Amino acid sequence: MYASPYPPSRHCSIRLCRWPEMVARVAETVLFRPSPVIYPGREPVSHELSDDFDFQESLMNVQALLHQHPKSNKGMLSMVDHLKRLCIDHYFQDEIDNIMDSSVDLLHSDDLLDATLSLRLMREVGYYVSADDVLQKFTNDNGDFNLRHSKDLRGLLSLHDMSHLNMGEASLYKAKEFSSKHMKFALKYLEPNLAGYVMKSLDHPYHVSLRQYKARHHLSYLQNLPTRHTAIEKLAHAEFQMKKLQHQSEMQEVKRWWVDLGLSQEIPAARDQVLKWYMWSMTILEGFSFSRYRVEATKVISMVYIVDDIFDLVATQDELSRFNEAIKCGILQLPSHCRVT
Repeated sequence: MYASPYPPSRHCSIRLCRWPEMVARVAETVLFRPSPVIYPGREPVSHELSDDFDFQESLMNVQALLHQHPKSNKGMLSMVDHLKRLCIDHYFQDEIDNIMDSSVDLLHSDDLLDATLSLRLMREVGYYVSADDVLQKFTNDNGDFNLRHSKDLRGLLSLHDMSHLNMGEASLYKAKEFSSKHMKFALKYLEPNLAGYVMKSLDHPYHVSLRQYKARHHLSYLQNLPTRHTAIEKLAHAEFQMKKLQHQSEMQEVKRWWVDLGLSQEIPAARDQVLKWYMWSMTILEGFSFSRYRVEATKVISMVYIVDDIFDLVATQDELSRFNEAIKCGILQLPSHCRVT
């Protein structure tokens, strides 16, 4: 049974006659306030960055990297992987599509890293490729992975990432078991930076973690490699800074709305967790063009939490009955096409 962290003696401080008024005010503020027009694809403006940084020049520098190597070069897939992990791939979708179309032959590579990386990236963009067929060459007659691959750390990392895109394939169940086992064994022999990267990959796999969290993790890893892609790192850092400023601005807007609404004073027992509510929107709606959606979605999410607290922690049975009636009255006033039955 769920144990409430609040004493059961807490009661609602709102007078019963104010339920309909409060519901109407919340509905008007959250659901029916007109929103500014959203312009998809809005690019970051220059004043969000330092004066000596040219964002367009940084984009062109990374584009040059994507064009300077032969498209069949396996290094290009690694670069695409970096762009995706750093959450800056959306700037180069045409280049990435061309690279993916030209890298199908790497699926047949005898190198574990090349085969699994191409398999994962192609599955991410929607290609249907059988994992069992691709990984068969790396296994024995029993379907177990050959031990000679147990010391290929980069291959193991890639195999572990691929295993989280399993669609019921037997080879990927074994891939996860094999890669996890040998990555854990290798930890004590690795230098600290690489050991930290491997540990975080085990604890927070790429495909089951927040992309923005993993992006900072991946950038730190790239900055400690012997061979670095400075242009990619600079663009990724600029993207982080712009997203940080964007999220701070959105948080301030939501916070002002929440304070003006006044529910934290009217219902003291209810949660006052603006950052937690915003995290939901920030996680599911990425990108600069979704700024207004994040703000408005956070307001709706806050009401879900508040209503939950009203039912679980605050109101009496009689008050909840009146609250339900107030909600029903508000719904009945909507046009028929706006009602959910």
